[in-house]
Amino acid sequence: EPFITRSTKRVAAAAVATTTTECTDAMASPPPEFELSPSLGDDLARVARQLSAAGHVVALTGAGLSVESGIPPFRGPGGLWTKYGEPPMDGYRRFLEDPAAAWRERLSPRAEWALALRDTLAAAEPNAGHRALAEFERIGLLGCVITQNIDDLHAQAGSSNLLEIHGNHRLLRCLECVRRFEPDVIAIDPDDLPPRCPDCGGPVKGDTVQFGEPIPHDVLRQCYSEVERSDCMLVIGTSATVYPAADFPMEVLRRGGCVIEVNPTDTDFSASATESLRGPAGALLSRLLDLAKSEAGAAA
Repeated sequence: EPFITRSTKRVAAAAVATTTTECTDAMASPPPEFELSPSLGDDLARVARQLSAAGHVVALTGAGLSVESGIPPFRGPGGLWTKYGEPPMDGYRRFLEDPAAAWRERLSPRAEWALALRDTLAAAEPNAGHRALAEFERIGLLGCVITQNIDDLHAQAGSSNLLEIHGNHRLLRCLECVRRFEPDVIAIDPDDLPPRCPDCGGPVKGDTVQFGEPIPHDVLRQCYSEVERSDCMLVIGTSATVYPAADFPMEVLRRGGCVIEVNPTDTDFSASATESLRGPAGALLSRLLDLAKSEAGAAA
């Protein structure tokens, strides 16, 4: 399978909820608080032509995209970890040493950072940027989304060709066969932890990649496969400085492709980007979608 098997029920429900009409209406114009300048409009038109002409477009998304859904960054002013403290830097080692204790903490979190993260993720909903990327995929202009976010918002927006490099906070994962599960698929017995994989019997943990935990080999392999095919990459809401994701846009550039950065401010990656679009991702991707649809219609 080219992508990690997800719950078809959940993805289908998200896809049904985000109909073509709803996507178009929600993204017909940028939010009123953001005004497109003429020069930015020209940049968007040029990028729309590049997307329409590309053979295989991949999007790499980061925390900046989900800020527009009310999820603050982890670090920096107003960050979740700045305010509530950071998770343990040896979380994965702790899980391996005492998986039952780790599961008890998961089932009944007490740490301030864990409670704040749980409540923040539960309240978040996809924004216009997530919905635009799902619509790009639906109309055949986007091959894959690689996200560094664990918030499930791409899936809720309707994206199906989705690679979650740091996992998904909603899902469970077997450490042996790396199969993912919806939380209601596996029975959790508080007196018999950790739960076991129904396929191979391996220990099951949350899908979120913890500090010290290797990125699951299946998703990393699929990411590199998508990047190798890509001749155009959108880099959205990320400074692209954390590896291995930081290497993805550089690999596209090394092979002669174009990389389009979408971010409100300059980042460490900006100097390397083929194009940089400045502004909120929701507004820019919405307008870019409209222009790309027009390009596709004109070409037809």
